[in-house]
Amino acid sequence: MGKRPSVVAHRGASEVSPEHTLAAYRRAVEAGADGLECDVRLTADGHLVCVHDRRIDRTSNGRGVLSTMRLEELDSFDWGSWKTPWADLDDEAELPDPDLLKVLTLERLLETVRDAGRPLELAIETKHPTRYAGLVERRLIEMLDRFGWAHPKIGSESPVRVMSFSWLSLRRMRVMAPGLRTVLLMDRVPLRFRDGSLPTGVSYAGPSLEIVTAHPEFVDRAHKHGHQVHVWTVNTEQDVLHCADIGVDAIISDRPELALNTLAAPRPARLPTPPPKPSRSPLRRPRRPA
Repeated sequence: MGKRPSVVAHRGASEVSPEHTLAAYRRAVEAGADGLECDVRLTADGHLVCVHDRRIDRTSNGRGVLSTMRLEELDSFDWGSWKTPWADLDDEAELPDPDLLKVLTLERLLETVRDAGRPLELAIETKHPTRYAGLVERRLIEMLDRFGWAHPKIGSESPVRVMSFSWLSLRRMRVMAPGLRTVLLMDRVPLRFRDGSLPTGVSYAGPSLEIVTAHPEFVDRAHKHGHQVHVWTVNTEQDVLHCADIGVDAIISDRPELALNTLAAPRPARLPTPPPKPSRSPLRRPRRPA
């Protein structure tokens, strides 16, 4: 067994805490996650916030398209009660943690990574299409520059990698910050990349769990081209072990604590697989005896 895959918390520990809240990320850090994953969108007044959906209806008590709203307006909504309702709390009960309720800016999440007290990586997904197009990537580079993470010095590596389903987004990142690692997310593998290759300048492959379950050989193919493989979204013990067995480099999970515990648990020694019994080809009809 080689090195275990790193465990990246998908939108934080989002199985148990409201996704993309600071509380979800803190829980993932406390659980020992190797990295955090977030989605970023741009507000009407130019702030990057950690929200997955184009509309805010699912994960807040507000309604509307995020890109048309200012940060101040987004900050006025409740971003946690959809996951953990507070309606049963009486007047004497302790109020919910504000970190469970507030919209999370990328800047605040970067501060969390910086102040974690241990090495911690951050995978940032840019969401496209968007009305702001390349402005998302420009704002992202500006923010990372404030932390010294957009242009790592030779011999060093930024804790940040940028992911996207959009090749154009990753191409923009390559032009503006060639030292940053990038991940091409895939819910299907384009024909030209089924040999494990990737577009010029893309560092890692980001296939779905469904892809590597149906085609585990893709992992070896990507490795032969010098690419890591980061798989999403891996939430059961069986799938965690499968990803470890086929040699993926990172698993992205809503349940980072479960993933870490599964990878750390001792596994029984495997018995050698007996050779298959000879059988007639299913493509041929059996011959009748003379």
